[in-house]
Parts: sequence; C-alpha cells; structure tokens
Amino acid sequence: MKRIFSLISVFLLSTVLAGCGYNEIQTLDEGVKASWSETLNQYQRRADLVPQLVSSVNAYMVNEREVLIEVTNARSRVGSVQVSADKLPTGEELAQFQAAQGQLTSALSRLIAVSENYPQLKADALFRDLNVQLEGTENRIATARGRYIKEVQGYNTLIRTFPTLITAKIFGYDVKPNFGVENQAEIMRVPEVRFDTSPRANQPATVQ
Repeated sequence: MKRIFSLISVFLLSTVLAGCGYNEIQTLDEGVKASWSETLNQYQRRADLVPQLVSSVNAYMVNEREVLIEVTNARSRVGSVQVSADKLPTGEELAQFQAAQGQLTSALSRLIAVSENYPQLKADALFRDLNVQLEGTENRIATARGRYIKEVQGYNTLIRTFPTLITAKIFGYDVKPNFGVENQAEIMRVPEVRFDTSPRANQPATVQ
C-alpha cells in the first residue's frame, strides 16, 4: 500500500512540476550552458590563432611594432579573464569577458588594415592561410554568440513569466546575464580581409 501511495505521489509531483514549467526550465537551462560552451570554444579558437598571426607578420611589419604590441597585449587581456565552459559567468565576469574580446577584435582589425601596406606580406602563403582561418572563426563567433543571446533571452523570459516564475523561485533559478548591446556592432564586426594586387607606392619592409 505504501509503495502504491509513493508511486502516486511521485506521479502527482511530476505532473505538477511539468505543469509549472519545471521541465522546460531544465531544457532551456541546458541549452544556455551548451551555447555558452560553444561560444567560448570559438573565442578560444580565435585566441589560439593570434600568436601564429603575429609571428607570420613579425618579419614584415618592422615599422608597425605598436600594432603587434597592441594585438599581443589584447590577447593577454583575453587570457587573464577567468571564465570556464563548465560554469556560466556572472554578470561582472561576462562584462569583463566582452570588453576583453572587443579589444582583441579592434586590435586584429587594425592589424589586418595595416597589412594592406605590405604587398609581400599579403602574398605570404602562411599569412593568407591564417587570414582565411581568422575570417572563418569570426563568422563562427558571430553565429555562436547570436545563438547564446537567443538562448539566454528565451530562458530569462520563461522564468519571468507566470506561473513558471513561481517554480523558478522555489528551485532557485535566477535570470542569467547576457551580452550587452553597447558597441555590439563593433564587437561583432568581422575584420575585412582583402588582398589587393594593384601596385602601391609604399614599399614593404625588408624581411629580416
């Protein structure tokens, strides 16, 4: 008799939780975690490209040391922000992460722009290959970031909606931080990579 009562209790509890949005909260919560992991993975992919990119241009850009220093420093700042794929960041951590990634994006954009003044560099096979990889990574970052934003918006909307908000409060599910919109166009802008083969007045620096 006790067993039957227990089974009925479990069934009723499951029905109540499902009706109050508990299962949907779980689904969206896992979606947010998965999309954050993918977003972080794509940002890390870009960060891993930076040392190779700097190394490939180092011999050519002897007169553009400040640009290389800017990229290197921006890469270091990205590495100093402690975030993990296993744990969603707090609002403060996400803001720091976003700021660091935005600085790296700006630094890389400047590096690509300056490379236009070095025809020999643009013709370098390694540099061209790294640029293709960088462009593809920027596109993947934009896609993963956009997916994360939508996942968080969906989750936050659900736990703020009655009656699910009651379930969320009971089980301690709080609103999750999201990427801000300030300077978002600049942060998400893919650096333009063009290889102009027309003659230029500027001569490339001598390869060391």
